[in-house]
Amino acid sequence: MSRSLAEQPKWRARLAGAGALAALAAVVTAPPAAAAPDYSLADANYAGTQIAVHEGVQGTPRVDDLGQTLGHDVSGHQGPVDWPAAAGAGAQFTYVKATEGTGFVNPQYAQQYDGAHAAGIIRGAYHFARPDVSGGAEQAEYFIAHGGGWRADGTTLPGALDIEYNPYGETCYGKNAADMTAWIADFTRTYLAKVKRSALIYTSTAWWKRCTGNAAGFGNTNPLWLARYGPEVGELPAGWDKQSIWQFARGGGLPGDQNYYNGPFGRVQALAKGAATGGA
Repeated sequence: MSRSLAEQPKWRARLAGAGALAALAAVVTAPPAAAAPDYSLADANYAGTQIAVHEGVQGTPRVDDLGQTLGHDVSGHQGPVDWPAAAGAGAQFTYVKATEGTGFVNPQYAQQYDGAHAAGIIRGAYHFARPDVSGGAEQAEYFIAHGGGWRADGTTLPGALDIEYNPYGETCYGKNAADMTAWIADFTRTYLAKVKRSALIYTSTAWWKRCTGNAAGFGNTNPLWLARYGPEVGELPAGWDKQSIWQFARGGGLPGDQNYYNGPFGRVQALAKGAATGGA
C-alpha cells in the first residue's frame, strides 16, 4: 500500500537523516592520508653526514700506507666541482651522490658525474638510502633511472648504496634488524638484476651492528665501502674480510670526503670493468 501524502515528508526525512549519518561515519572511520616523505635535508645529506655526527673523528690515517689509490666523493652541497683541479691534486676515482629515497635527485649530478669523466677520473654514483619512505627494490629502480646505472666503458664504477644513521629521526628508520637486512637485500638484489653488477655497500661498522644485527650475508656479493675517520680502518662489519674503499676523512686535498681504494689503480680499473666482485 502506498504511503499517504501526510506520511511521505516524515519518511523522506528519516532517509535523509540516515544518509547523513552514514556519510559522517565514512568520514570519521576513513584512515588519515599518509604524510608526504620529508626531503628537507636531502640537499645537505651525503655519505657520512650522520656517521661523523654519531661516531666523531678520531684522527687522520697513517700517511705511510702504500698500495692505496686516492679518491673522493662529492654531492650537491659542494656545488659545481673543479674537476681538472681535482685530477691535478691526485684524484683517481670518485663517487657522486645521485639520489635519495624516491623523491630527490642531486641538482649538481650532471656537472659532477660527467665532469669527472671529462677530467679522466673513474667515477660512480651512490644512493642515500631512506628505508623509511619506500621499499629497497623501488629505491634501486629510482637510483638506476636517475643516473645510478653502470656501463661497460671501463670508466664507470658500479653504484653504491649509502646506508647510515637516519638524519630525519630514529637511527634505524623504525626497522628492526631483520627488516633492515631484508630491505638492503631487496635493494642489492634488484640492482644486480637490473644492472648485472653488484652494488657496493657504504656504511660504518657501528651502524651496521646496531641496525642489521651485524648481518653477515653481503660480504661475498657486495664490495664494502667503509666509513671510519681515524688512523686505522679498524673492525669491519661481519661477512667482509677486507674493505674495497675506506672513507678516511671528511675533508682534505680533494673536494668532499677523502677515500682510499684498497689496492693499486689497476684494482679500481678492474672494478670499473667488472672484473672485481664481492668483498675484494
